[in-house]
Amino acid sequence: MKLIATHIKTTILFIFLFVAQLTNSQENIPDNEKNIEFYFSKARIYKNQNNVKLTLEALNKALEIAEKNENIKNLIDCYHKFSLLYLDIKKHQNSIYYWDRAELLLGDMRYPYGNAVHKYIDALNLFNNEKNFQAIYILSEAKQLSNDRNLLNHILLAEAKIYTKIGKYDIASKNLNSLIVNNDIFEKEYIVTQAYIGNAELNFINKKLEECIKNAENALEMAKKNNFYKSRLKANNILKNTYTKINNFGKALEHSDNIIKLKDSIFTIEKTKNEAKNANTILFNSQNDEIKRLEEKVQELSEEANRSEITAILTSAFLTIISLLAVSLYRNNQIKLKTNDLLQTKNKELSIARDGAVQAMEAKTNFLSTVSHELRTPLYAVTGLTHLLLEENPSDNQKEHLKALKFSGDYLLNFINDILQINKIDAEKLEPLNVEFNLKKTLLEVNSSLSQSAKENNTKLTIDYDENIPSYLMSDALKLSQIFINLVGNAIKFTKDGEVSIIAKLKEKKDKNAVIYFEIKDNGIGISEEKQKNIFDSFEQGSVQINREYGGTGLGLTIVKSLLALFNTKIDVKSELGKGSSFFFELSLAYREGIATNEGELINNNDKEYNINGLHILIVEDNKINQVITKKMLTKKEITSDIANNGYEAIDLAKENKYDAILMDIHMPGISGDQATIEIRKFNKEIPIIALTAISLDDSLEVFYAAGCNDVVTKPFKPEVFYQKIGENIFNPQINSSAS
Repeated sequence: MKLIATHIKTTILFIFLFVAQLTNSQENIPDNEKNIEFYFSKARIYKNQNNVKLTLEALNKALEIAEKNENIKNLIDCYHKFSLLYLDIKKHQNSIYYWDRAELLLGDMRYPYGNAVHKYIDALNLFNNEKNFQAIYILSEAKQLSNDRNLLNHILLAEAKIYTKIGKYDIASKNLNSLIVNNDIFEKEYIVTQAYIGNAELNFINKKLEECIKNAENALEMAKKNNFYKSRLKANNILKNTYTKINNFGKALEHSDNIIKLKDSIFTIEKTKNEAKNANTILFNSQNDEIKRLEEKVQELSEEANRSEITAILTSAFLTIISLLAVSLYRNNQIKLKTNDLLQTKNKELSIARDGAVQAMEAKTNFLSTVSHELRTPLYAVTGLTHLLLEENPSDNQKEHLKALKFSGDYLLNFINDILQINKIDAEKLEPLNVEFNLKKTLLEVNSSLSQSAKENNTKLTIDYDENIPSYLMSDALKLSQIFINLVGNAIKFTKDGEVSIIAKLKEKKDKNAVIYFEIKDNGIGISEEKQKNIFDSFEQGSVQINREYGGTGLGLTIVKSLLALFNTKIDVKSELGKGSSFFFELSLAYREGIATNEGELINNNDKEYNINGLHILIVEDNKINQVITKKMLTKKEITSDIANNGYEAIDLAKENKYDAILMDIHMPGISGDQATIEIRKFNKEIPIIALTAISLDDSLEVFYAAGCNDVVTKPFKPEVFYQKIGENIFNPQINSSAS
């Protein structure tokens, strides 16, 4: 019999060692053991700081003390705190498990506080299952059972959440405002933080956005001070959404970044594994306690030589081993599931962050388009009046001031155009077209458009063009023109009494693609080696002195770099101070063989002067100052005109009178210019209609042409371009091109 008892002891010892090894048994409670309230206090702090691992450890030590002292009320409190913790981290099955254990103990004794907490947890589960009115009823019962201040504060918070959910905002607000001045001895700061967050959520729902920001900032400040991580996440999320609502996208992106950083620091895979391991350790420890009790029972049975009991214990021990193995497998599987869930959560967070950034970019794009229109309209008045005054023989002093005003207007317009161009590239709104064009014609047009600027700097502008380049290439001629205009214009600006060369050489032909080498070369002031490293960055120029002497926005080369990226190529620079600069790149363009057109004839056609005296034109414009300026500009060329204040008047006047052309503003009260054009085309398909618009051409060019416009001119425009467009569309209507 002693041999059997010894064998059973050995088996039980093996089981115990197996369990100890499997669960990585927790640390021993120190000799100066604290009381149970000490660990409850620690658990509250760790729980509010979202440190699940330390919370579990503190509660486990409290549970050990409660079991050692055989204190049923303390056991119930421990089970309730485990249940609330698992509910908070959304482990509902675990939460219900501990809630059920507490319920078993509550059935055997009278414990009002324990029953109140029990109902509070029950109400939270009902709320999570969207049984809002049942939850309110249960919370009301809980309040009647206990006057514990900490519990009542948490009940008020829960009621506020439920009342917010069902739309009873006044009651929710009353609860939350009372909690902001609470005197809780355990969790005063945490309760206040939650009350601020609740108020911020109410403010957001009721569109009181300034108050929302104030409450959320208060919550964030207190959460940072006390390391309330979940509260920091909530406050940042509310601020992100609120700032997005009021179009403060800089602040919105700042709080969006804060959210990502917080989640990266809090929800890591390693932390999730440790928390799962710690939770399972607590479960395994319960099994250890059961095995110890079994060992004591075996000792008693060995003395009584009760074989049937021994058999039952061995069976129980065997089942325990099987159970532990099953739990171990379950734990490993849960860790894998947690890891997968975490990865999916992170992917969702990244997707949400990406969508938020896209929305912010779209809002910024729309904002800049609106600003563009609002700035271009007064700029039209500035440049138009300046042009008219310069033609009225001003005195030398006046002429100097007017030229300065004209320069400032042109500078501001170029700056607006550059900002919009960069914004469109950043928002990925630009894609290169793939249409047939003639490269030599494009370069000659660039040469022609910048020849006057070259003359003003006494700079020679030349083209070195390889005639072996195929005549018909496939690409986006407009964007290539923008690239060359920026590069050549930049070279001219920094080259006085010198030479700027546009070089295009055929490098090779391969598989119906021509690789062409381009270089813009000048002998101007040059760029230092140090400045060459960041010359393509936004708002970068060689130095402050260069900016003051030569002007410019510092965006031209950034635009060139971004546009070339659309063609999957990059630009390089070679330069030496005092000796000039060379910007060069290569493009691979599809081509077809054919006979070249007469580029010179096409260029000359753009420079053709038209006799526009004596014409009669309808001006459609709602802005009174713009009406005066446009009419005076026409009068300078002896052109008579009528004025329509809106689209409806334009339609009526076009029906009643004969005009040589119509200058159509786009943004007007009533109906827009493109809608008015559609109506006019129903009864007059021949009259030239030129759209005058203060918005960006890239966004709406096709819309204007689809409506029936012959051409488009962007305000503010150069007078010579304005007169040229009128002549082209009246006397040579087959030419339709956009104005710069």
